[in-house]
Amino acid sequence: APPLLSPSPFLSVLQKDPSEALVIAVTTRAIFNLEEEHKLYLEKGKEEYTRHQQANQDKPLPPGTAFAFIQAAQYVNKKILESNPAEKDLFDILVLSNNSPESGVRIVNSAKHYGLEISKFCFVSDDDSTQYLKSHGVKLFLSADRIDVCNALRRGVSAALIFQQEVQAPSTPLRVVFDGDAVLFSNETDQVFQEQGLEGAVEYEWAMEAVPMGEGPLKAFAMHLGKIRKKFSQEKSPIRTYLVTARSGRDMGIRAVKTLREWGLAIDEAFFMDGAPKGPILTQIQPHIFFDDGLHNIQEARDVGVPSAWVP
Repeated sequence: APPLLSPSPFLSVLQKDPSEALVIAVTTRAIFNLEEEHKLYLEKGKEEYTRHQQANQDKPLPPGTAFAFIQAAQYVNKKILESNPAEKDLFDILVLSNNSPESGVRIVNSAKHYGLEISKFCFVSDDDSTQYLKSHGVKLFLSADRIDVCNALRRGVSAALIFQQEVQAPSTPLRVVFDGDAVLFSNETDQVFQEQGLEGAVEYEWAMEAVPMGEGPLKAFAMHLGKIRKKFSQEKSPIRTYLVTARSGRDMGIRAVKTLREWGLAIDEAFFMDGAPKGPILTQIQPHIFFDDGLHNIQEARDVGVPSAWVP
């Protein structure tokens, strides 16, 4: 198919090697605020939606929840290439969309308007566009559609559900916050907690202290992020990573720390909250994205304006 636009506007975008890059796929509703357009699509249908997008193709879409995260990843690329112009271990952003190519022109124009470093746009009419994630080497998929996210996780791709919200764009460096159980780690201890309560979970952790926890759905993404992080000294790194977990540091923190050490995953700061609310610490960190499996934690983060992604 012919390109949507002349390729000349993208000559300044460095082509990435997907076999070496950290490929992140975002849907259009994750990176841009398309809530009004999505409502039109649901109420009036695809044809009316396409007509609207074509009529407004030169009007930039407002930024969405994942927008600041993508901008910060672009900043990291800039810092990496300043240190080593030949470096290939970079962020590579791919837009995956269920828009038709006709309505997709507005998406491309919006990315160009904001100077986003994106050259790959995939407009897929198939109901399940996640079938293309593995072929692009995607390490993280962000979508505003729960079914998409569940399909991606079933395909073995780290994925999270983006909730559309008004966010203030944090300053650089890129700051990423992970919850522990069922996000970075497996949910084995959560299951013990459900069956045996807190006391049972604490006893389980003590018994298993020397055994690393299983991997959670976002481990692969976190490991690649950590690999990029290691290219810099702690003082000069354009990436900061955080663990903010409901675990108690006294009773259940040691196994988490030992697991991270076993994986070789360096986390800049860790907060063992012992069940306390996460909102105040997230307000202080001001992350570009916060990953958690608990919807109550996601809501709390959204209430304080933190860009949030739910791992179902």
